[in-house]
Amino acid sequence: MTVANAIGPEFLTPLIPLRQLMDAHRQELLNNPEYSQVVYRFTGDTLFESGQFDRFHYYLLSGDIKLVNAVGDTTCVQGRGSFSPIDPQQPRSCTAVAASDITLLKVHRERLEQLLCWSQAAEHLFVDLASQRERDEDAVWLDTVLHSNLFLKVPPTNVGKILQQLTTRVVNAGETIIRQGETGDCCYFIKEGEAEVSRTLLDGNIVHVADIAEGRCFGEDALIKSTVRNAHVTMKRDGVLLVLSKDDFLPLLKELPVERIDFEQVQKTPRILLDVRTEPEYSQEHLQEAVNLPLHLIHLKHRLLSDRQAYVTCCNTGVRARTACYFLQQLGYNVVALEEGLETLMPELDSAHWTQEDFILRQGTVLPGQ
Repeated sequence: MTVANAIGPEFLTPLIPLRQLMDAHRQELLNNPEYSQVVYRFTGDTLFESGQFDRFHYYLLSGDIKLVNAVGDTTCVQGRGSFSPIDPQQPRSCTAVAASDITLLKVHRERLEQLLCWSQAAEHLFVDLASQRERDEDAVWLDTVLHSNLFLKVPPTNVGKILQQLTTRVVNAGETIIRQGETGDCCYFIKEGEAEVSRTLLDGNIVHVADIAEGRCFGEDALIKSTVRNAHVTMKRDGVLLVLSKDDFLPLLKELPVERIDFEQVQKTPRILLDVRTEPEYSQEHLQEAVNLPLHLIHLKHRLLSDRQAYVTCCNTGVRARTACYFLQQLGYNVVALEEGLETLMPELDSAHWTQEDFILRQGTVLPGQ
């Protein structure tokens, strides 16, 4: 059973940082068991143990959990009383035991970071395109790309290149674009017109499957799989298609390199830390003197930065930090990404390195917030 069938999207709305996902990415999280699952535990069951490494976040949806730290201190977490993951630190700082029968949302940490990176990067790209009136059409196709799960495999830094690789093809009513049984080597976006999907059955009869309207994409599987088409696609009326070939797509799967430095180097160099996570994540806990510059707000807030200052981006795992670093470099700033994620640093650094206090940039200087 998928999360969507078990609990519904309204349960995700208050959860940090799931609330920051775009609708398309929230649906992907809900519908894909590789991303999330609803799990149940009974009174006395151990969810995880102190010192344990795992690949998941757990959100308590109902029931109570008892957290016991290394010195035996106990904290009780009540269902729907906390909107953050239970003891997100790796390795785990506590042992979690069900104090009653409980329902949990189990989220794959790396998959969530991928979706968060995509959601925040997409918002940045939308704002960037909106500021360039001549690229209004690109904004429309970016939205289409974002609603195709296939393109989640592309690093967000390469999304603009997808738009650049689209070629135009004029088509006529009755023209067959894809034939069942053929090997595919491209996908199509319908810019103008409408298409029909049909399938030939074993007895030779052809059945109607669906209609595809303007703004939709079809044939995406051919970009990453060596497989034959499983249906026919025929134009119902004259139109215009945008075509993306496999040869143009595959190079976009490789993440663009950005310079990285480790935390030890950061402490030895005069660089300002930019925490590119969402504001709720930053508010929970962050490195001392780190300024919050959310990835999705870079286009709006980068003017607070100085091209004479050096910066280092950071986030939970490094995924969003590298993407933010790339965008800021494109804007002309001297910036590198932190090699380690904050989740890695948390058990390595003492409490003096962490705070919930806000910090802001003013004339190139980091100051405590109001």
